[in-house]
Amino acid sequence: MSPTISCSSVYKIFGGNAHKLLEENNGRVDAAKFQESGCIVGVYDASFDVNKGEMLVVMGLSGSGKSTLLRCISRLTEATAGKILIDGEDICLMNNKQLIELRREKMGMVFQNFALLPHKTVLENIAFPLQVKGVTTDNSIQKALEMVELVGLKGRENYFPRELSGGQQQRVGIARSLAVEPDIWFLDEPFSALDPLIRKEMQDEFLRLQSVLNKTIMFVTHDFDEALRLADRIAIMKDGIIEQLDKPDNIVLNPATDYVKRFTEDVPREKVLKIESIMDGVDPNASSDFAISKSEIIETVAEKILNSKEIIKVTDPKDKSIVGSINPSKVIKVLFGG
Repeated sequence: MSPTISCSSVYKIFGGNAHKLLEENNGRVDAAKFQESGCIVGVYDASFDVNKGEMLVVMGLSGSGKSTLLRCISRLTEATAGKILIDGEDICLMNNKQLIELRREKMGMVFQNFALLPHKTVLENIAFPLQVKGVTTDNSIQKALEMVELVGLKGRENYFPRELSGGQQQRVGIARSLAVEPDIWFLDEPFSALDPLIRKEMQDEFLRLQSVLNKTIMFVTHDFDEALRLADRIAIMKDGIIEQLDKPDNIVLNPATDYVKRFTEDVPREKVLKIESIMDGVDPNASSDFAISKSEIIETVAEKILNSKEIIKVTDPKDKSIVGSINPSKVIKVLFGG
């Protein structure tokens, strides 16, 4: 199956010499050379795929290029070079009409600046993209009311954006994105202004919707804990470069660079790692009393494994077949080191 999003050698370089440098060097220019020429590197040679139903979290500190990458992929910012395919179509080659249609039919976006319509109420802002898609006024308002309740704005349906706090405006943007149920969601720090309780509820809602609707999501955050909680895979960026793109457990176990390692050093590994990341091969002497799924987070089954004091069978959750074994000593090592 072809990926929903495919990026190949995507660059976003700010500066007048960028195109010339790329042309003179057949599209291969060292990041330092761009900087020496007075350019600012936004995104450098990004190549990756996002599969249907996957949530890729792009994580990095301020100025790392994570938001620029997201804006390039949605073509809100024009990439300097490279290919960006959405369902096999290169969006860099699309005209304005094609781009508008793509965004209307396939994309939902929540960015940090909210982009709410100031002359419309909360309810009207949420219902508006549905009406653009041809949903009747009654149905769009009903859907908007459901979203208002979801994001905790019940009672403020008729407020205008100017009457809301920054956090409340962000909730409206989130609700508007959820309402249209797009194939692809682009989210740039959508929960950053929410209080911790609402933030966790919205994270839970995204995970629930993801499990039911199987959408493709690119989610930008500076919060590594949030990335670990939400992501199928994480891309960690620094100075426009993707330092590592991998599953959360592998990033924690095998950081590719010293920069990535700094993020992972204080992460309780048992909260992230799955049994499959530390299991051994099939062991004929493993206990037959019970088995553990390879997809279980270590923290949730650690007590059960340690109490058994025996090697335990590990199964595939799809067909219950035996795919490995887990020794209690491996769990002890994760929990206590050594």
